[in-house]
Amino acid sequence: MNSTVSAPGWQKSVFDVLREGDVQQIAYVPDAGHSYAIQAAIADPGIEDVVLTTEEEGVGVVSGAWLGGQRAVLLMQSSGVGNCVNMFSLLEMCKFPFLTLVTMRGEYAEFNPWQIPMGSTTQQALELMGITVFRVDDPDQVGEVVSAAFDQAFLAGERVAVLLGQRLIGRKKWERK
Repeated sequence: MNSTVSAPGWQKSVFDVLREGDVQQIAYVPDAGHSYAIQAAIADPGIEDVVLTTEEEGVGVVSGAWLGGQRAVLLMQSSGVGNCVNMFSLLEMCKFPFLTLVTMRGEYAEFNPWQIPMGSTTQQALELMGITVFRVDDPDQVGEVVSAAFDQAFLAGERVAVLLGQRLIGRKKWERK
């Protein structure tokens, strides 16, 4: 990992849980809230980073990884959850273990009104599709919550999402040039 990359400690905690849990694939649509984990995955020769064009592809990627004997995790933003709803039926029908880490938008100090509808319904959408949801807003609890979700997904065989609250990521601001 490039030592010049600086990130909040909670972001490092996320990657540490994935690395220690022998995750071999990380699928993602680029997102600033997941930037540390994405960059760390790219730098780690033991992890295949899979860049997606849309989040629902990630459901197939992580399911295929499981069928191939590997653990994989889907990183996405709350707006991507809406893109995945139909694909979540694959998880339910096949009973694949599943872990997704979702950075939230449409909440605290949101400037973009287009983020609010999906951000305000992300948890309900996931739960309606049979996915257990954990939420974390305190940076000191991120490692423990992600670790608990990881165990529930890969040891108990469940489908789990961790919502990483917008307060963790901080205010986003529209930059005019």
